[in-house]
Amino acid sequence: MKLDKIVPFGRSLDEYQSMFNLSDSDLDKKIIGIADGPASFNAEMNDRGKSVLSIDPLYQYGADEIDRQFYNVVDNIISQVKNTPDNWSWSYHLSPDKLRENRVNVIRKFIGDYETGKAEGRYVTGELPILSIDGDDFDIALCSHFLFLYSEQFDYQFHRAAILEMLRIAKEIRIFPLLTLELGKSPHLDTLINELHANGYEPTIKKVKYELQKGGDEMLRVVRA
Repeated sequence: MKLDKIVPFGRSLDEYQSMFNLSDSDLDKKIIGIADGPASFNAEMNDRGKSVLSIDPLYQYGADEIDRQFYNVVDNIISQVKNTPDNWSWSYHLSPDKLRENRVNVIRKFIGDYETGKAEGRYVTGELPILSIDGDDFDIALCSHFLFLYSEQFDYQFHRAAILEMLRIAKEIRIFPLLTLELGKSPHLDTLINELHANGYEPTIKKVKYELQKGGDEMLRVVRA
């Protein structure tokens, strides 16, 4: 993984609650965030005395490097958003400029917590489809803006292996969004749901309150049998 090819955008605790339908009782559970990137979710949860472990290959880099790359790409990404107005819903972020402001607030909270969090073991370098996590005692595994979104880059077998790995370590998993980068339904989704059903898992698609990609307001929830 090369940092200059990464868009290090993260999401806030409020966004996680909206994207994943996280209730107050969910926040008291043992949570692992996979592909969290520079989200402020972990930092904000830690401030509340909650338990979150975040895993991402991005964490091989230092805070200054991640912060620098964010500012290298953010204005270009926002320009692309402004140039494709039909692709976006502004029910949450209100406008492209507000989206930028929110992403800056998130990266600031993340950077302020990152080195301490790494020392405390809350940010761990790793990536799907194989996680160096022993045991299966997480209550919820969350995956934001990776699986299904990059369906063109990662094939069905990768998605299958990644989801089974998440189910190995957690009693339930939640994945958001279910659209690809091109705003289409992931070609892997239906076949994966059918296979999970056939193997005794309980997959359901849930409507959520969060939408940025137009039509991207659903998550996949899978529960162990």
